Amino acid sequence: MPSGPDGDSLAPGLATSIGSLPHTDPRAAAQLVLARHPSLPAAPELPRRARDEGVIQRSVRALPEVRIARDGTIHVDPALQDAPIRPVLDDVAHAGTLAFVDAVAASKQPPRRVKMQTAGPLTLGLALFDAGMPRARAFRRGAQLARAWATALEDVVADRLPGTSLVLFFDEPGLVVWRDDDPPLDHEAAVDILSGALAATTCTTGVHACGETAHLLALEAGPRILGVDVRADLLADASAIGRHLEAGGWVAWGAVPTDRPVGDSCEPTWRSLVMLWCELTRRGCDPVQLRTQALVTPACGLAHHDVDRASHLLMLAREMAHRVHDHAVAARLTVGA
Repeated sequence: MPSGPDGDSLAPGLATSIGSLPHTDPRAAAQLVLARHPSLPAAPELPRRARDEGVIQRSVRALPEVRIARDGTIHVDPALQDAPIRPVLDDVAHAGTLAFVDAVAASKQPPRRVKMQTAGPLTLGLALFDAGMPRARAFRRGAQLARAWATALEDVVADRLPGTSLVLFFDEPGLVVWRDDDPPLDHEAAVDILSGALAATTCTTGVHACGETAHLLALEAGPRILGVDVRADLLADASAIGRHLEAGGWVAWGAVPTDRPVGDSCEPTWRSLVMLWCELTRRGCDPVQLRTQALVTPACGLAHHDVDRASHLLMLAREMAHRVHDHAVAARLTVGA
């Protein structure tokens, strides 16, 4: 299996999370993700602590032409044109991330890799367009903004966590509109914007596209990792997923549901993942690559759950990841790798 330019930043059966947690105490959130997912902990986002930690708000506040109202709505000043973007990680909008970095730096055995996430360029472009910015400018600024935050996050890991690899996801909930008949940008333009943000980084990159979304667009942009829910509609994109795996790409399977009750055992969710793998194999995906190029996450963020429930779902993701790891080892032994 190709190792890629990112060396050992990925390994089969790593568990991680999407980012958002229900905590209002940043240090408690950081300690939870380090305890639950020690091999690939994700920097927590804490929108319940402050509106400025919302996935959109924490990014657009770096734009001089944007003001965020008390209720979290975005307002654009049309008199201000493309002034320099100033992404600053502070305890107003990035308390979870900063507490996480402090906790990792203070660890006696810090993880070899960490995951962070930032709003993707298409989602940011949609938010700015919805706030009244002209379409072309909205997506141009969204692209610039996503690249600026990606660089800022790479810099903080390089400065504060030397020797730790960064896995950086662009969170693209806005991709759902590209399943409509009349999206705000054509398919090729959207792919170019997302691929440009991915190419602007030097670390391992991923795109998280949850729900019934435009998986094909995300794949065509070229992320190293595609983060998706375990859903039957993935089967329609089996050929693209197969090509992604053949090229050395990975899938972060959102295998723990976050929108419905889940019991104490991971057995039902494990069966759902294995059944999906079997169907993808029937449609041409390599069964070994499905298992050896796989990470596990909850399906989406956990900010809408209580703290105990969020902790439980993170634990289930880790248990699922152990099973994926065992399957990956068995698959490699079967083919003599």
